[in-house]
Amino acid sequence: MAKTASFGVLHLGTSFGVTYALTGNVAVAGAVTFVEPAVNTVMHHFFDKYWGHPRLKAWFAGRRLRRNAGAAQINPA
Repeated sequence: MAKTASFGVLHLGTSFGVTYALTGNVAVAGAVTFVEPAVNTVMHHFFDKYWGHPRLKAWFAGRRLRRNAGAAQINPA
């Protein structure tokens, strides 16, 4: 838990520092520092929810097949 908490603090510091460096505005940097992790948390929920979805697995499988078929055409055995 300590590692996760320290990473969270590091992430917030990095977010604030980068945003402040880009904008020069403490208020904007502070807002982004707290809005961005909230948005990431929501996105992570949906990422986890759909990661094992059958349609997503089928899409990845189709990409692999197309990629391997293209490689076989370029480098015939």
